[in-house]
Amino acid sequence: MDENVQAVVKEVEKYRYGLKMLDEKSYRNVITYILITMLCEKSTETEKHARRMVIYSDLIGKKLQLSSKEKDELSLLAALHDIGKICINPLILHKPSKLTSSEWDEMRRHSEIGCQIAKMVPELDSIAEFILYHHERWDGEGYPHGLKGEDIPLLCRILAVVDAYDAMTNNRVYRSAMNKEEAVIELKSKAGTQFDPGIVDIFLELYKDGDV
Repeated sequence: MDENVQAVVKEVEKYRYGLKMLDEKSYRNVITYILITMLCEKSTETEKHARRMVIYSDLIGKKLQLSSKEKDELSLLAALHDIGKICINPLILHKPSKLTSSEWDEMRRHSEIGCQIAKMVPELDSIAEFILYHHERWDGEGYPHGLKGEDIPLLCRILAVVDAYDAMTNNRVYRSAMNKEEAVIELKSKAGTQFDPGIVDIFLELYKDGDV
């Protein structure tokens, strides 16, 4: 796994010299695109999913009046939260049936792997911790560290809601999409357990306004 992480970082570094004349934000945008392309080639994730995640997250960020820095980090996190899946066995990523216990153990490693990758790419270091914690749950039953409530970074709590909604309303290799109304009911039912109830309330406002 460490060799796979090194290979990903090495691939990114290949572009550093050719892009050295770009400003930091432009360079980061190119690196983001490269990593998303690599992820899409390896897993079932798509560029459309990444774009939707950025849009939904930005809407919540505006409602919460996040700072410019926080909004930039949230957009980057929304696009690259699953980047660790680049190093996960593709047979697991594309498996249409239920994963075994050992396969789930490997799948759950993607948040830690993504954190490693981000820490090794200077332009992504600021979101490394957020990538690590993006599967924590409000009730403390998430992974990898079982953080609970407001101990979970705010950006991760935002991402959890929009990621779940997008996953539910789009087809996955192991199931068909549900409609938006069903997804909203599911979010409501898990507010206060899986999700930050305050973030769910904001998302529901956006849904009622037709923004999502």
